[in-house]
Amino acid sequence: MNKLNRDAIIAILLLMLCGIFFWQTFYIREVPFSQVGSEIWPRVVLVLLTVLSVIYLFKSLSEPRPETEPFSLSGWLKTYRNPIICFVMFFVFLLALPYLGMLLAGILFVFITQTLIGGATPRRLVMHALIAVLAVGGMWSIFTYALRVILPGGELFY
Repeated sequence: MNKLNRDAIIAILLLMLCGIFFWQTFYIREVPFSQVGSEIWPRVVLVLLTVLSVIYLFKSLSEPRPETEPFSLSGWLKTYRNPIICFVMFFVFLLALPYLGMLLAGILFVFITQTLIGGATPRRLVMHALIAVLAVGGMWSIFTYALRVILPGGELFY
């Protein structure tokens, strides 16, 4: 095994966060008319996150450390281009959400993010549009009609 590297430290931090969050699930208030406890869904997600973090930890400890180049801003931006695009687009999505609503802002967020990351050929644009409409529309339909969750509607369409 190698020494602790950056990935191993992140995996350990994730495991610690999972433990803290799991501990906090014992303080979730029970809803009297619920058939399933309110703490079940967060615990399922946390168990999955814990399993993934353990896999991440073992993988980071078992693989050899890659050769690193000297730090350069352009190299860093090139490496982290896609995550930066995702964070910026998510911030724009959050700003647009009160005005456009969940459905339209979500479709635009998914479509534009996929286009920025995956390219803009005519075939890809069609595929991005289909994925955006089906994924966000399906999720919106499930929450709105099956789960009866009221999602933000947006000010422009009222």
